[in-house]
Amino acid sequence: MARFMAAATDAAHFPAPSLPEVAFLGRSNVGKSSVINTLVETKLARTSSTPGRTRSINFFEVRWPGKPQPEVIFADLPGYGYAKLSREISQEWPKFIEPYLNERPTLALCLALVDVNVPPQDSDRHLLEFLNSSGRDFLLIATKSDRLSNNQLRNALKELAEAYPTATIIPFSAKTRTGRDEVWNKIRQSAAEFPANASQS
Repeated sequence: MARFMAAATDAAHFPAPSLPEVAFLGRSNVGKSSVINTLVETKLARTSSTPGRTRSINFFEVRWPGKPQPEVIFADLPGYGYAKLSREISQEWPKFIEPYLNERPTLALCLALVDVNVPPQDSDRHLLEFLNSSGRDFLLIATKSDRLSNNQLRNALKELAEAYPTATIIPFSAKTRTGRDEVWNKIRQSAAEFPANASQS
């Protein structure tokens, strides 16, 4: 269903634009790899207990079950907000992350991941402001939702909604697979609506 394509630490290393792309963004240790692996139901992205392990944009081809050709590309972006690496990562943003988010013609959807167990963070707010200003379609994925009781989760989601009023928020758990279908529905919708000639623009 999915396979690794390339790792890019420079805009010149991006794969040639072709299929609609879905970008995964979030703070270090927010669970990006776990979300990707839950969506594709295989250990595609490497999970690590060490924050900041992903240092490149990793591209993966994904095909729908029963289809012979890939339909969408997942782009796993480096995490941010981890103090030990934040300065180094922030220096790298203008080199290849900002160009990807601002200029990539085939970027159909951004999935901004936040840990629902953690109060709203300035770095997450800055990311959403960046996505808003760039005009990118995005979803806010509230990860690790299984760690909260129903009442705690309701309160946490309410706090996120107040902090990020423009965002559509989906609670997600890699452990219970909560939110998996909703995220896939949005990915499929975004891929289907994306202009077929985007790669030529």
